[in-house]
Amino acid sequence: MSATATATTISLDPLDFLNVRSLLSDEERLVQETVRNYVRDRVTPFIGAAYEAGEPLAHLPLELGELNLLGMHLEGYGCAGASAVAYGIACMELEAGDSGVRSFCSVQGSLAMYAIWAFGSEEQKQRWLPEMAAGRAIGCFGLTEPDAGSNPAGMRTHARRDGDDWILNGSKMWITNGSVAEIAVVWARTDEGVRGFLVPAGTPGFAAPVMHGKLSLRASITSELTFDDVRLPADAVLPGVSSLRGPLSCLNEARYGIVWGAAGAARACYEAALDYSINRKQFDKPIAGFQLTQKKLSEMAVAVNTSTLLALHLGRLKDQGILRTEHVSIGKMHNVRAALEVARSARSVLGANGITLEYPVMRHANNLESVFTYEGTDEMHTLIVGQAVTGLSAFA
Repeated sequence: MSATATATTISLDPLDFLNVRSLLSDEERLVQETVRNYVRDRVTPFIGAAYEAGEPLAHLPLELGELNLLGMHLEGYGCAGASAVAYGIACMELEAGDSGVRSFCSVQGSLAMYAIWAFGSEEQKQRWLPEMAAGRAIGCFGLTEPDAGSNPAGMRTHARRDGDDWILNGSKMWITNGSVAEIAVVWARTDEGVRGFLVPAGTPGFAAPVMHGKLSLRASITSELTFDDVRLPADAVLPGVSSLRGPLSCLNEARYGIVWGAAGAARACYEAALDYSINRKQFDKPIAGFQLTQKKLSEMAVAVNTSTLLALHLGRLKDQGILRTEHVSIGKMHNVRAALEVARSARSVLGANGITLEYPVMRHANNLESVFTYEGTDEMHTLIVGQAVTGLSAFA
């Protein structure tokens, strides 16, 4: 049989137009099926109401822990030790449900847990990582400040030694999970460089009020962290790093998950638009049969598939140990931009129905506006790539 004849026998899946699934291993496909089924059963039926109420899904931490998704790419300490691609696939499927769900998983595993795993003492790892992997303890990651977002070197939070103890002062903003976290990983300036501190909830002088009024990521808790002469013991410090390399390496882990997550959000919007357009009739035929609608759907299909292929390629590079920060920046730039365009186009296909919570499109569109700027704004990633391709820094 000729190659051409063989190709014609391959069925075409509108939701996986380029058959990306065929590039995955059996283990990776199992992860995809498991997380997709979980999202279908335990996220999709409840996420609209949670978003409208501005509340997270309470069942999420323990159930994600039972699925071994929290810190799943880390080795030991109750973590699954999965590949980077498997972790990325999980992020894609979680964000197809909601960005807030993927964000919880990312902050827990790629920021808080990764910081302890990479830079913590053995005692710190044993104390926190198994509990966090199981979802019994929630963590948060305190780096961003009111006046130091894109420029972490401008942070004002500081810690000074007082005998064997440390005294921590300052504040952090836009902290996912902050108000429900049992442990906060907080980065601060010291005379010894930028250090990470483990600050347990309830420590005197430490407060984590919820930030209200959000129109995006409403099914996710966002908090402010404040530190007023917080006294911490010597063993609260992460001993493995004393520079910005610590928090920035954690951010790169989280940004990698966003590359995959944005592809998932785009796919969910495309799927909703495709299904709606086939079933919605105007002028006595499905709107999917009109040229302008088909143009929108075909462009969405291209965006979803190219984003997924880019994420997969970066995942393979990461598993080979050759993924660079600049690669992740290209992935976040492209995939979040593409997802936003897909969401907006999908909203137009759904017409007025597209602005309701009955469909996921406007919820994803609103969430993606946050994804566009968090974990490094689009502008910052643009300059990272620009410096890489020109050899010239355009940062102030």
